[in-house]
Amino acid sequence: MLEKLVVAATLGAATLAAAETTNLGRFSISLTVKDLPKSKDFYEKLGFKVFPPPADGSWAKYGERWVILQNGEALVGLFQGMFEKNTLTFNPTDVRAIQAALKAKGMVFTVEAPEGKGPAFALLTDPDGNPVLIDQH
Repeated sequence: MLEKLVVAATLGAATLAAAETTNLGRFSISLTVKDLPKSKDFYEKLGFKVFPPPADGSWAKYGERWVILQNGEALVGLFQGMFEKNTLTFNPTDVRAIQAALKAKGMVFTVEAPEGKGPAFALLTDPDGNPVLIDQH
């Protein structure tokens, strides 16, 4: 709380509110791979461990076509046959608020999150053609 007060005093309340609206959450890189077991083995040798999926079984094809690996705070997603390009991925708590804030700044989305609540994603492309996925779980 004290940190927010210091930031608000320094930047102004409007700047703080805008910064909180565009908090993209946890970052990971989603890599397109040709051979999932081979790539998984490579990253495990670098010290990454398999990130456990939710117990409810909601992650379809986890371990067959894709897997998330973690080493400290670093997350790497390996995806076979699911993406055309490597993708920057962010996991916010409210993709729709971020989408609205970024659209207000003139950003154009390739795919927009639908109205409503709960899990959704939005997709942008950076100036160099790299996909940027904002994925709320």
